[in-house]
Amino acid sequence: MTGRIDRLSSLEQLMLRASRRWPQDIGALVILDGTNLLEPSGDLRIGSVREAIASRLHLVPRLRQVIRHPRRGRGGPFWADAPSFDLRDHVHVSALPPGTDEQSLLEITQELRSEGFDPSRPLWGMWLITGLPEGRVAMFVKLHHAIADGMAAMSTIGAFLDVDPDTPVAPARPWTPAPPPSDPALLIDNVLRRLRRVGRAVSALARPGTTLRRAREAWPAIRELLAEEPASRTSLDRMVGPGRSVALIRTNLADVKEAAHRHGATVNDFLLSITGGALRILLRGRGEPVAATTVRIYSPVSLRRRAAGPQQGNLIAQMAVPLPLGVSDASDRLRRVATETRARKARARTSLAALLRGRLARRLMLVAVMRQRVNVASASIPGPTEPRYLAGARVLEVFPVLPLIANEPLGVAALSYDGALTIGVVADRDAFPDIDVFTGAMREELEALGVGASRTTFARSEGS
Repeated sequence: MTGRIDRLSSLEQLMLRASRRWPQDIGALVILDGTNLLEPSGDLRIGSVREAIASRLHLVPRLRQVIRHPRRGRGGPFWADAPSFDLRDHVHVSALPPGTDEQSLLEITQELRSEGFDPSRPLWGMWLITGLPEGRVAMFVKLHHAIADGMAAMSTIGAFLDVDPDTPVAPARPWTPAPPPSDPALLIDNVLRRLRRVGRAVSALARPGTTLRRAREAWPAIRELLAEEPASRTSLDRMVGPGRSVALIRTNLADVKEAAHRHGATVNDFLLSITGGALRILLRGRGEPVAATTVRIYSPVSLRRRAAGPQQGNLIAQMAVPLPLGVSDASDRLRRVATETRARKARARTSLAALLRGRLARRLMLVAVMRQRVNVASASIPGPTEPRYLAGARVLEVFPVLPLIANEPLGVAALSYDGALTIGVVADRDAFPDIDVFTGAMREELEALGVGASRTTFARSEGS
């Protein structure tokens, strides 16, 4: 094999190892208008869907690749073409009884989500789920976090969607797997990478002034992750177990933007603020003090330059935002969050992959993060502003689904699409037996800021 060997970054290796205990899958639940996908009998035209997916697979090469682990001395794991690839192993149909409600849909989605990937195949899957009311079809997509971060995952899904329902399906391009690199090639690549690292270290020593300046610039963001005052102890601070609860919330993007801008905030600030308000109500309901309580929440910062087409890999930094739960007024809280994030966004940030380089660095980083008691993860992802179509079927809604890890038992993600803002909530079942209280509190926070929310659905699962 000639050309560059595509090694996993240190962050992606960490995600791979973490998956042994906490599945690290980025997911999305998509609701489609099934008019063009269903036969009169109600059966899905799965052949049409697979043809549409096959015609675009060349745009996302990672979806036909597997992770290989070379022998000692040949460097870290790398991506290589799968020896064979059958789309039927990745695009499936799940038929539910006619009239299945949304809660049952979430339950089967959680079951699908709990299924582990076969490491001998590419680490992704897509399930088309029939039986929903009004002829709708659900599509659950998941891919391993090592393949893509949240932004890249959504661009990957978007690669299979059209802007016009009548877009013709092009024939699938022929594909032949490239052979994996040889042992000598892996050895040489590993040596060259080590030499480049030594070269960068020597260069840094040769320019102490520049190195110190960069260190000073990076320190505030690193301190934010590792050395700030730890968050308050609450019942949220617990290790994630196998069970999950999931909830969906719907609202209007224009209303959210108007409310956010009225308070000098962004949509991401808005999401952080209503999450903090909902946690305040939740913890008060559990009888825990909130007046002096601060919860810290992770919010990813994309380091990607805007580029057309699907992307892959993980190119993110992490921002840790303190949410003071003693603030009772929703408007005041939103303004405070906006002020806080504005200051934190101004800090120079290093990618997580760079911070986690080396086994010792990864271990120290994990210990420091656990000490900081960051128990919530959040993400706000901008999606298309106009409708999209899959094999001629209009995409009606898209709900993002985050993975949980370590002592972060709550993930709250929002995605904007075609004038709507949809929120997917994933929680550890044992840490959040009262998930309905949390989602109800989020709706209260939305209403307090002048934003309406339509129905909320939640479901629990027994295993991971």
